[in-house]
Amino acid sequence: MNARSLKGRAAVAGIGETTYYKRGQSPAAEFKLALEAIVRACADAGLSPRDIDGFASFSNDRSDPSQLAAALGCRELRFANMQWGGGGGGGSAALGNAAAAIATGMAECVVVFRALAQGQFGRFGQGAQTARVSGNAAHTVPYGLLSPAHMFAMKVTRFMHDHGIGQEAFRAIALASYHHAQSNPRAVMYGRPLDAATYDRSRWIVEPFHLYDCCLENDGAAAMVLVAAERARDLPHAPCYLLAAVAGSQYRAGAPVHNTPDYATSSFKTVAPRLYAMAGLGPDDVDVLQSYENFTGGVLMAVVEHGFCTPAEANEYFQFENLIAPGGDLPLNTSGGNLAECYMHGLGLNVEAVRQIRGVSTAQVPRAEVSMVISGPMVTPVSSCIFGSEATL
Repeated sequence: MNARSLKGRAAVAGIGETTYYKRGQSPAAEFKLALEAIVRACADAGLSPRDIDGFASFSNDRSDPSQLAAALGCRELRFANMQWGGGGGGGSAALGNAAAAIATGMAECVVVFRALAQGQFGRFGQGAQTARVSGNAAHTVPYGLLSPAHMFAMKVTRFMHDHGIGQEAFRAIALASYHHAQSNPRAVMYGRPLDAATYDRSRWIVEPFHLYDCCLENDGAAAMVLVAAERARDLPHAPCYLLAAVAGSQYRAGAPVHNTPDYATSSFKTVAPRLYAMAGLGPDDVDVLQSYENFTGGVLMAVVEHGFCTPAEANEYFQFENLIAPGGDLPLNTSGGNLAECYMHGLGLNVEAVRQIRGVSTAQVPRAEVSMVISGPMVTPVSSCIFGSEATL
């Protein structure tokens, strides 16, 4: 094993989630939601919350690790980490940070978590409400780029133009997510199926995004407990090993006011090769994929940049039958994902990836040994990770 690789050094021992609510409707405060998810993840791992000695999160989660440690009765706090920037692009990176702490002996039991309660702090996906703009926003807001949907629509439209991508490919992604949500009682859209006609006549949010191309906005929390690989073997569940976790973005991805040289990208062109190199795997080895859907267009671009198909093949590849469990060539977002299960800033996708390796998903892929997560297309930095069973080590 490469001493400078994270492959197989840490494993997910426990997963936990709260009930998921429509934005602003959580009966509990954000901090309490974080605690609830962490306690559930510890119970799933067969560990006491007091065993936690590290916390890792992303996107400026407001639940402070020292306060979490005090509330949970942790015996010692040894590691506290936040992945900067990137919004949901930090989900898999937070797992990598936790695994790095374990692999280097900085901590023994690290919980990765994300909590949101928009009733406390304001709507997450809405543009800033302000009477004046300055700085970078002065170059975009006066021209109508007010929200994430506006900003990402620009990149996706360029990609569609460059490669002849049709709207039907985005529709297939949305239909697959809603299809999987119908077998998942945890999903916010459980019992609310989507068909092609309903998708087609739904209102535009901003072209090329219909209503059902856009992620949900939810309150809740999710958590994952990581320990060293050898320790995980003594815990209740068969270990789900982290085979790779990488983060980053391409040259000048963060150039302001939409001035990055490579514009029509999901930001994974330099990340995906490092992901596969660490895991010692390739796209053909992946049994099931969870890809962050801020918008369906970003999913398509990210799947292309991770090598599952070329841009020229995308219209043919993104067919509903190809994306659903159990028999699709690439089962996608098998819990319903950000579109139909819940938007917990993407960490729910990582939780579902672990369920697939455990064999307990509500849309289980038979004999899933390699489960992959793409976090945060079109932001910077982004991240991806790959989980595997014992057989993959």
